[in-house]
Amino acid sequence: MAAAVLGLQALGILALAVWQVVALGEGDTVSIASGIALIVLTLIGAVAVGAFAVGVARGASWSRSGGIVTQLLILAVALGAATGGYAHPLIGLAIAAVGVVGLVPLILDVRRANAERRDDEAPKR
Repeated sequence: MAAAVLGLQALGILALAVWQVVALGEGDTVSIASGIALIVLTLIGAVAVGAFAVGVARGASWSRSGGIVTQLLILAVALGAATGGYAHPLIGLAIAAVGVVGLVPLILDVRRANAERRDDEAPKR
């Protein structure tokens, strides 16, 4: 479940990059250099979240950690969207929902992995 959510988030970030490319092509940006830099950073983010999804599917602990950090960053963006200078509480709530939907299965996956590790380390009789 956590890998699927991270995979969907990676696809969403990739869609955001496509949207940014379209905006750049339409001349909807003030600075072409800043627009290109933002697209590159967005693509790097999509690749990173995609790597976390693959890692979670394979059971790698580093990927769960990265996924949790990603969800916390999403929640930070949600807080800013809900309370910032140009606040839109409903948009902030929608972004927060994405973060919570990703965070819950990741935490459950961490707990499951920890329980399995403890079972493997238990003395055999």
